[in-house]
Amino acid sequence: MTHETTALPDQIRQQISRIVTGLRNLRDEGRFSEPNLDGTAGDYVSFDSWEWPQGVGLYGIAQLWLQTGDEEARATLEAWYDKQFARGLPAQNVNTTAPMLALSLLWSETRDPRWEPALKDWADRLVATAPRTASGGFQHDVSDKVNEGELWDDTLFMLALFLASYGQSAGRDDLVQEAVFQFLIHTHYLAERETGLWFHGWTFDGNHNFARARWARGNSWISAGVLDLLDLADLREGDRRFLLWIVRSQLETLLTYQCESGAWRTLVDDQTSYEEISATAAIGYALLKGHRLGLGDNRWRDGGLKALEAVMCNIDDNGVVQQVSYGTRMGHDLQFYRDIPIQPTGYGQSMALMCLVEGLNHIVL
Repeated sequence: MTHETTALPDQIRQQISRIVTGLRNLRDEGRFSEPNLDGTAGDYVSFDSWEWPQGVGLYGIAQLWLQTGDEEARATLEAWYDKQFARGLPAQNVNTTAPMLALSLLWSETRDPRWEPALKDWADRLVATAPRTASGGFQHDVSDKVNEGELWDDTLFMLALFLASYGQSAGRDDLVQEAVFQFLIHTHYLAERETGLWFHGWTFDGNHNFARARWARGNSWISAGVLDLLDLADLREGDRRFLLWIVRSQLETLLTYQCESGAWRTLVDDQTSYEEISATAAIGYALLKGHRLGLGDNRWRDGGLKALEAVMCNIDDNGVVQQVSYGTRMGHDLQFYRDIPIQPTGYGQSMALMCLVEGLNHIVL
């Protein structure tokens, strides 16, 4: 039976506007204390901060601008980067690379000379100096921790998509190929052959996948990230075919774990873990986009529309997306993931934005 959403385009557009407002109004209320390695305070909530949640949030705003022509979204991006450049950019690591993705899209469209020197410098330093594991995959070092010898699926969304986007726009095939390599080497260590799902991480210290957690948001970074990689850069045919198979096999399995509500649980295959909306939004986005691109049948569209409705049900009157799990470190047991607190975040806003904007392509009037 085909699922038709009850949401109408005007309702979705209204919620999109609310989500952007909610993202811009996010503030750190002191609930979490996570100082950086250099002694500065870490702020993973406030929109004003240069970190990975804000970077993902900016990417959602950039996608809104590119797909709908929303000039307010473009103005929001330019104002954010103007303020950050005046303040000075932070030390480079995997997570502080995330805001560079939206900046590369802004520069690609406008060719504004303010942005390109920083993009080039950041990309060149990543390739030349960023710590790598024995495999050549980027080590998932972040602002408050060095994760020696570890690969995380988060790295692909936070870092590799930037290299692909900027590399394509700048005519730098070396950067595109580095991004592709990162997707391939992470697939080797993190994708589960039996199911197509992805584990959160891998360590070369003992050669194992930690808790073997089939973490929903981590899986959503991959499903959304692979499809967006194919948009951001021109891939060689063999690489493209391989990655399309990876995302197809993953999404087919994810469909079997979708809850009646339309959501996915924070541990995909664990019914004792809570339903989580950031992952739901990004998986829903991938299912809808994959269906639009002809990669999956109507089950993908139906699952994506159910996810869209679950997201819509979790946006409050202030445009803040609820039921989003806070930033999640590497867990050494599954209970760690069940215990992650709920907290509105930039990535929750962005993933919801991506799902709703893509949903506009699938509404039947």
